[in-house]
Order: sequence, then structure tokens, then C-alpha cells
Amino acid sequence: MTRKEMKRRARTRLKKHYLIFVAACLIGAFLGGEFSGSLGALTSYSSEDLTPESKAAAPGRSLLQDESLVDLIVDLGEQAEKTPQENAENENPIFGTSRGVFAYLVDAATSGSFLVTAFSALNSLLGSRSVALGVLTGLAFLGVFAVWFFVQNMYAAVSRRIFLEGRVYEKVPAQRFLFFFRVKRWAKVSWTMFVTAVLQFLWSLTIVGGIIKHYSYILVPYIAAENSDVKAREAITLSRKMMHGHKWECFVFELTFLGWEALGVLTFGLTAICYSNPYRVASFSEYYAGLREKSLNIRLPGTELLNDRYLFEKPERVVAESAYADVLELMGQPVEDMPELTGFRGFMARNFGILFSDSPKEQAYEKSQADQLLIRSRKEALEGKAYPERLFPLPETEKRPRVETSHYLRHYSIWSLLLMFFLLSFVGWIWEVMLHLVVEHELVNRGMLHGPWLPIYGAGSVLILILLNRLRSRPALEFASAVVLCGLVEYFTSYFTELTHNGQRWWDYSGYFINLNGRICGEGLLVFGLGGVLVVYLLAPMLDDFIRRIPRKVLIPVCLTLVLCFLGDQAYSSKVPNAGKGITEVQAASSAAALPTALFSEQPVVGGREAALWRRSV
Repeated sequence: MTRKEMKRRARTRLKKHYLIFVAACLIGAFLGGEFSGSLGALTSYSSEDLTPESKAAAPGRSLLQDESLVDLIVDLGEQAEKTPQENAENENPIFGTSRGVFAYLVDAATSGSFLVTAFSALNSLLGSRSVALGVLTGLAFLGVFAVWFFVQNMYAAVSRRIFLEGRVYEKVPAQRFLFFFRVKRWAKVSWTMFVTAVLQFLWSLTIVGGIIKHYSYILVPYIAAENSDVKAREAITLSRKMMHGHKWECFVFELTFLGWEALGVLTFGLTAICYSNPYRVASFSEYYAGLREKSLNIRLPGTELLNDRYLFEKPERVVAESAYADVLELMGQPVEDMPELTGFRGFMARNFGILFSDSPKEQAYEKSQADQLLIRSRKEALEGKAYPERLFPLPETEKRPRVETSHYLRHYSIWSLLLMFFLLSFVGWIWEVMLHLVVEHELVNRGMLHGPWLPIYGAGSVLILILLNRLRSRPALEFASAVVLCGLVEYFTSYFTELTHNGQRWWDYSGYFINLNGRICGEGLLVFGLGGVLVVYLLAPMLDDFIRRIPRKVLIPVCLTLVLCFLGDQAYSSKVPNAGKGITEVQAASSAAALPTALFSEQPVVGGREAALWRRSV
């Protein structure tokens, strides 16, 4: 194919799968991989709008500053030298006393002093404050590295799988983002992409070698997307062989997108996000398909690894019917009437997707919903409208059936929603604590509350599941509504906390492109929209499948205990909020005039740029 023909085909595919193609590239940009430059305008800021402390947190600052490390060691060391009772007494105990084991445990949990306790334990065990801090920083780094290894670095292969399926089939379901998890090859693909990244980095030290190897390894994500069982060495070797004699050709093909790159700069990245990024990947997917066909025709050594035939052509009807014989049989049977819920239970189920009990009628209702959705998806594969997963080269025994059968048009029980709220709030807290420790060398209890949770993560997810329940069958509208809903939640949360805490601010986006009073910004809204879509179509169904396997006699007491602890933390934090360096953003405005002078000296402003650090890494 000529470059013109490849681009023509790419435009056709993009028009057919516009939403999921744009989403695939946008997720990659937010993960900090390819196309992240398209978001530059959304994260830009004006230097006049930031304080000296905020500017110090801007990019270009070394991640390993001895001053901050020494300060943290001294600060934690002083607290570690105190007895646990002294630390608890300094934290305004929730019950007015710190005497007794129970009171100490409660005060430690609500004050966040468990972080200092962890440091104290390591300090005593290792006999060195610097070593203890190094261990904690190392553990946090491992957590951040795990996210990079299993998500950020390997995401290119995930997106290529989406685009390659879109070349041939009319439907590309959102579950395809978990395809490698479904076939139990997520770790293997992550390793392949990791080895490729390491080799590319080493070659880049030679400058010329880095440029050459960029084109030598450019097909690795496509090869891994087609054959997730391929070894790293085999994928890299095959990419080199397939690109032999085609590097200049590929370079010239890249140059034809320079006009789109320039337009992206002029439009502050909007045209890149909305069109040119997915257009480019779709075009190079056509390029890979052409090289693949040529390599197979000349029987290039190693091409036997390119074994996913039905990723590039639709199966014959007889082959599809053989693989989906059970679906064909079900299609020939009369459709049974689906049980319906009535009254208040029916109203909540239809409008908010909530089930209040586990009665036989509700179980039958939920099962009928799942069966209908599963039959519909398998029918699309049978009719050649979607990729037939059952014809993937790996046998069914090596796949996870739960990922295929997990459906998003489901209803969630009260207990499932509660536990999801706490799980996502805890994961968000863990992530921000780790990232802040690695980047700023400060061990802080993130968030306004004292316990190990950031409610905005859990609350936003649950609100999207409940309030946008009726929009799940329309992904585009679900995304737009998630942006609006989460934007309103973040804005009024910022306004309410500032109003009730004498002008203290826990985040500030002043100076960011497309921001409203520094409370919300364009970058954050896009993150919320994408995050909401991922929660609705992927994460929440998986968590719900896990939660449903927990016995009710265990699930209900756990949820009630967590609710009581959370409400206690809320009551305590309303009077003594978690604040300080690395946590609170204080706006030196008229409303802050009444604050004590000590507030400004003890709680320095941390720029909104810090809040963007974790967003870029997620």
C-alpha cells in the first residue's frame, strides 16, 4: 500500500471507531507515555500566579535534594524518639484521653500517627534513621515502579490491540482494555515492553544508535498485541527483521504527520487529542498490517509467531459457528420473559442500579441481565461483528472466563457499593502517599481526613455508578456526564472545605489552562471523565465479582465497622483537620487575613503543580 492508501484506510477506521480510538490515545497520554505532549496546554501555568514555594515544586527540580531528605530525617527522627504515648498526646486525642491500649490505637488511627509509628519501628529495627527512611522510600518507589511496569510502560500494546481489532471488526468492546488479563498474559507483555524500553534507553545513550533502534523496535507493541505469548527476545528480533530495509520508509511516513503536529501546537493540543493522535496510530496499524503480510509472503524467519489469523480477517461462517455452537443453539430458542422488579426496589434498580437485598427475585433479575448481555456479545462474535475471542490461539483452559462474562449493565448491592467506596478511597490514599514520598522525600498522611482514605476517589466512583446508571449503554454520554458530575463534586468540595476551615485550601489549580477559580481545571476534568469510564466499564464490575464471593455474614459487619470508623474520622477532622506541609494549600487572600501568623510559617503553600504530579503518573 502507498502512504496515501494507508491514511485513507486509517480515516475510515477512525470514523467507525472514533470514540474508543480517541479514548485509547487519551488514556495513553495521561499515563505519561506517547502523546503526553498533547496535554501540555492543559497543564501549563503562569509563573505570576504561583508562589515561590509553588515554583520550587515545578518540573526541573531535582527529585533527590539533600535538603529535603535531611529535613525529613530530622523531623521524623524527633517524633520517633518520643514514646508512643507522647506522640498520641500531641495529636488531640479523639476521646480526650490517650491512656489505655484501646484509646492509643484509636488516636493513632485517626491522627495519622501510624506513619510515624511505622518509621519508629523501622528505626528501632535497623538502628538508623536514614536507613529507615531509605527503606520506606524504597518501598514507595517499588509501588510507583509497579504501576509503571504493569500499566504505563505496557499500555502501548493494549492500545495497539484496540486499533488492530478496529481494522477488521465493527465492534470493539471496552473489555478489550483487559484482553491481556483475560488471556493471562498481562505480566508477560509487561516484561516484553520492559525489556524493549531498557534496550531502547541503552541505545539512546549513543544518540545515533537510539534513532536507529527506535525504528528497529517500533513494531514490538504490535507483535505483542497480536501474540501475547511471545517472548521478549523473540518479539524484538522479529521487529528488527521486519523493519530491515524499511526504516527510512517509516521515517518518511512519520514526517507526513508534521503538519498535524504543528496544528496541534497552534490549537493547544486539542486537534491532537480529538483527531491526529488516533489518526496516526490507525495509520501505523495499517503500516504494520502491510509489513506483516509481506513478511508472511516471503516466509521471513520468525513470522510463525504471528499466529492470530482472525485479528486480520474475519472467520468463515462455519468456523465461527463451530466455536460458538452454544450461542447458535440459544439463538434458536424462544426468548423468555425477563423478570422485572416492581415498587421502590424496581425504581432504585432501574434508575440507580441499586439492589437492596439478595432475594431470589432480585437474583433472577440480575442473572437474566447478565445472560442477555453475554449472549449479545457472543452473538456479535458469531456474526463477525466483533473479534471472536474463542478463536484466539491460546486454548480456553488458559483464559479467565470471568473477564469475558463480567458485564457492566449490572446492579450493585448497598454492601458492594460501600466496600468499593472504601477500597478505592484506600487505593487513592496509598498511591498519593507513595508518590509524595518518592517525589518530595516527605512521609505525609495525604488528604483532609486522618485515616488511610481519600474519599474523593471512592465517592466519585460510586456517584458515577449510581447517578449515571441509565447512561451506561452510551459510553460517549457517560464520559461527558462523568466530567460534569466530578467537576461539580470537586468544585463544591473545594468551596465547602475552604469555607468551613478559615480559608485553608487542600488544592489549587490557579494558573492552569482552563481552570475555574483554581478549584477545577481542564486536565483534572479529563482525568475524571476517563477514570469514570474505566470504573464503570472495567474496574467496578471486576470488584463487584470479587465482593460477591464474600459471605454476607462477613461482608456486612466489615462494611458497618468501616462506616463507623469513617464517620468518627469525619467528626474528628471537622474540628481538627489534617493539615500541614505536603497536605494543605493555603490561599493568602482576604479570607485568610484572620488566620494566625503561625499558620503561614508552619504550613507553607504547596503549588497546584504537586497535585498534577500524581495525575500525570496515573
